[in-house]
Amino acid sequence: MALPPHLQNLRLPLIGSPLFIISNPDLVIAQCKAGIVGSFPALNARESDGDPIQLDLWLTRIREELDRHNQANPDTPAAPYAVNQIVHRSNPRIERDIEICARHEVPIWITSLGARTDVNDAAHASGGIVLHDVINNRFAHKAIEKGADGLIAVAAGAGGHAGALSPFALVQEIRSWFDGPLYLSGAIARGDSLLAALAMGADGGYAGSAFIATEEANAQDAYKRMIVDSDASDIVYSDLFTGVWGNYLKPSIAAAGMDPETLERSDPSKMDFGGAKPKSWKEIWGSGQGIGAVEDVLPTAELVARLEREFLAAQDRLAGQLGWQRR
Repeated sequence: MALPPHLQNLRLPLIGSPLFIISNPDLVIAQCKAGIVGSFPALNARESDGDPIQLDLWLTRIREELDRHNQANPDTPAAPYAVNQIVHRSNPRIERDIEICARHEVPIWITSLGARTDVNDAAHASGGIVLHDVINNRFAHKAIEKGADGLIAVAAGAGGHAGALSPFALVQEIRSWFDGPLYLSGAIARGDSLLAALAMGADGGYAGSAFIATEEANAQDAYKRMIVDSDASDIVYSDLFTGVWGNYLKPSIAAAGMDPETLERSDPSKMDFGGAKPKSWKEIWGSGQGIGAVEDVLPTAELVARLEREFLAAQDRLAGQLGWQRR
């Protein structure tokens, strides 16, 4: 099946994943201008009572800046952007945010933690497509049955909320019945890893942790430096902090006064994406296992350029190994 127009003609077949707190208009705009899909969680756009609705302001700014870029650079237009909706009953803003995204005609909707037909219908009615993130084949079936257009396979090693399945297993199970848009998440921080995702049968990759260490990211300098200084051995898989299993930086957990090797299990029934987290947990930093590839804090444009060089070099290397040439 051909990809929807929104996902065609990208510089790289890559979506910058929506990062809690970190993804802001600066990062999204930089990602899109660099030629990959930029995204942010709707819940990142927060306002105090009585203030203008931030999600409205963010979407207006993103659209206007990308429009100006496209007018000035008709030969290298920006990639489209995406907004992530946490479709969970604990999200008190979901109905309002759906209406705002529909009004702004957001091109790509990424849904998480729940598949809802009405959300998909709202996206389609406003000209958008829906990609739903899943950690196993059962959830993939459910998402497509509810009307999602494509899937994000969140495999072992992904940053933040992540699954536990091998990417090989997860992609092959989904591809056995689904030929629509499929993106792979899980330790993709180099261009050759992105090429491997395509070789497995995915249409592209979904990368977040490498973008934490960019100049545009809304992350503390200490967080960015921890990404640069850490590798896969510094990641722990836990459900303690949100009630959903995810990957986190051990040094940040230790700095918050907890032992990352003896974390308790969480009660998933207490999952809450609407309230404030305990102060100490605000310093618990998520990350995927691919951060050993991150060697410095860079502008987003430079990171995407590195990924492209690695992606093309991997094609040439593989061509030599297999005896064929890259087209």
